[in-house]
Amino acid sequence: MMQQVLSHFGFKEGSYNIQPFGNGLINKTWVVEIKLSARTYILQRINETVFKHPADIAFNISLMGDWLSKTFPNYLFTKPINKINGHPLLKTEFGYFRMYPFVENSHSIDVVANEGQAFEAAKQFGRFTKNLSGLTVTQLKITLPDFHNLSLRYQQFEMAMQNGNEKRIKESKEWIEFIVKHKNIVTTFEELTKELKLRCTHHDTKISNVLFDKTGKGLCVIDLDTVMPGYFISDVGDMMRTYLSPVSEEEKDYSKIEIRSAFYHAIVNGYLSEMGEELSELEKKQFYFAGKCMIYMQAIRFLTDHLNNDLYYGAQYEGHNLIRAGNQISLLKCLMEFNPE
Repeated sequence: MMQQVLSHFGFKEGSYNIQPFGNGLINKTWVVEIKLSARTYILQRINETVFKHPADIAFNISLMGDWLSKTFPNYLFTKPINKINGHPLLKTEFGYFRMYPFVENSHSIDVVANEGQAFEAAKQFGRFTKNLSGLTVTQLKITLPDFHNLSLRYQQFEMAMQNGNEKRIKESKEWIEFIVKHKNIVTTFEELTKELKLRCTHHDTKISNVLFDKTGKGLCVIDLDTVMPGYFISDVGDMMRTYLSPVSEEEKDYSKIEIRSAFYHAIVNGYLSEMGEELSELEKKQFYFAGKCMIYMQAIRFLTDHLNNDLYYGAQYEGHNLIRAGNQISLLKCLMEFNPE
């Protein structure tokens, strides 16, 4: 299979070494090293179960790449290389593939170790949105419809309470009551999105989607499949959801969950260092809500999936998504007790 795929990019059999790369959960990724040169590439197969229209992703990346090459030619923007026939997206019987040049002297990290990394990541995501501020955002295709639509997520949660696993509903009473009690977050989201500006938003701002140089400075953002029109609260909120606690959403011991104040301010300051002049006064007041919104949304999604017998996320053990939901609810409780001033 691999030789058939790589031949479309001009690579001859025996001229390269290929092996799995990274730990991404959605797309399958390999690193391709050319034997007789120092060139290295990243090959990806797009997950069509998640991304129903891979051509829309290719369109978005091309649109952004063309805009940035004209307006910010020195900005490091990762885009796929073209196949022999001049197109970046390859459709085969094995699925959709694309090839990226490897960014030399760069690395990614999986866990935020210090506030400096949080600042650099927030700065890079802010710069990404700022540099694309002149692009007509409605030109971008919607690659994941309603991905961060909190209103829809709450409706799905309500449907799960009506039609889901009755045994699991009873077992989840504490978390269900918490979600219902804080439905005001949904109301605030609905009111805010009537006022917030639609921007070119990454939507998946975990630390592993930033490349760093050897000195720890951010270089650029990667994994652009989820870039769509959206609101800044998605990017800022997802950083808070994934950077603030010293443990991940998989942690079963909720006592280890906490809000690291320095990391909170690093996110705010890093993002504002690029987006300070772009954001409205209303937006600048919503950093704290952004964290609440995205943590609450993820808690809903995990709990909904548990009630629906783990149809979306799947489960590695019994009650996995209930544990994840409790983890995110515990994180939200900590954030609600946190004073950002």
